[in-house]
Amino acid sequence: MAIQKPTIPKGTRDFSPHEMIRRNYIFRTIEEVFKKSGYQPLETPAMENLSILLGKYGEEGDRLLFRIINSGDFLSGIDPDELTKMSARDLSKRISGKGLRYDLTVPFARFVVQHRNEITLPFKRYQIQPVWRADRPQKGRYREFYQCDVDVIGSTSLLNEAELVQIMDEVFNKLNVPVEIRLNNRKVLAGISEMMGVPEKMKDITIAMDKLEKVGPERVTEEIREKGIPPEAVAKLKPILTFVGTNGEKISFLNDMLASSAIGMEGMKDLKKLLNYLEKSDLSVNYTLDLTLARGLDYYTGTIFEVVATEWQIGSICGGGRYDDLAGIFGMPGVSGVGVSFGADRIYDVMLNTGKFPEAIESSAPVLFLNFGEEEAGYILPLLKQIRQLGIAAELYPDPVKIKKQMNYANQNQVPVVVFIGKDELNEKMAGIKIMATGEQEKVSFDQLMEKLVALTG
Repeated sequence: MAIQKPTIPKGTRDFSPHEMIRRNYIFRTIEEVFKKSGYQPLETPAMENLSILLGKYGEEGDRLLFRIINSGDFLSGIDPDELTKMSARDLSKRISGKGLRYDLTVPFARFVVQHRNEITLPFKRYQIQPVWRADRPQKGRYREFYQCDVDVIGSTSLLNEAELVQIMDEVFNKLNVPVEIRLNNRKVLAGISEMMGVPEKMKDITIAMDKLEKVGPERVTEEIREKGIPPEAVAKLKPILTFVGTNGEKISFLNDMLASSAIGMEGMKDLKKLLNYLEKSDLSVNYTLDLTLARGLDYYTGTIFEVVATEWQIGSICGGGRYDDLAGIFGMPGVSGVGVSFGADRIYDVMLNTGKFPEAIESSAPVLFLNFGEEEAGYILPLLKQIRQLGIAAELYPDPVKIKKQMNYANQNQVPVVVFIGKDELNEKMAGIKIMATGEQEKVSFDQLMEKLVALTG
């Protein structure tokens, strides 16, 4: 009987050492930028009580939550006759009290409220952890993926939004990933709904608008009509879906269109102030006001961001916005926050497909000492300690096998520098060095070895 090959759940992935080296390069780069801007590290549990998660992400978000079955006899207390009549959704509510986190923002808001007496506002934190969504796996969409979040809570200043754009600019510059940052404001979207005469339909309108890039303006307007919005209201939206211009032209266009909406003009005031800050921030990234950007999560109330790669189409690779009411849901009203989340897995895919990973990170250890036998290995061991103390990763091949096999190991692991110290080298007090990329070889004295390796790997 053939043994079935083990597999992993769809939408999840294993990461080889080679892949982890690249992923860790992304994580380190992002974390360094976060720390330089004064943000502090935080972690929260993989699972949260469902009462914390439900109702924060909209109907679709609730549907995509991974629920955890209660421990023990999870069916106890449910009448068997009642069980046969229950829908799957009703049953899940009865047998599950916890779920895997859907994002890092809601757990962060929960943390702030739970630990309000231990933190000082404004509170700046970053968090790099996996999240889970019961979504249909497809290109760039996984069921388990990492988010790298940076948020500040306890301040309404738009300087926070400007700082987040600076962070996005620096991160993607360091990763050498060309991007476009798209901006909008949920208050502007509320104003558009008011201008259309259907303020109560804002949610339906924004859900449809968020699909504009995928389906086009005709399908968006068709979906809005299907939600029962009158044709005359839909007609007022069409100019917004098709307007093209500079940021300044878009501001003028919206000023005229939203003049009668108080909340719309409040959003416009925020947008103009933020754009003014960004003009003074010496940014290298391209940023644009996107009139149709909506961001699907229900908790956003002000500025919203979305970042797309310009050299590889995979959807949003970073996004976020301001949330004024999230902490209030947990009993701490009047505490506004804003943040963005970098999608590490999509960033990885972009960098992989556009060749953006530096060659220098490809090797776990840049120096490999070949193993010629017990005597030679005994001499190399203290050298390994010295070179590692200099901050250089180095290893000794563990077995004195054929040199061809050891060199193949170096090639497979993309080791840039190989050092060989055999009996002849011990007698001469010289070490052989081979540069793998060029095939160059030379010998240096033991006294010069450390200096030479520092120069080659620095």
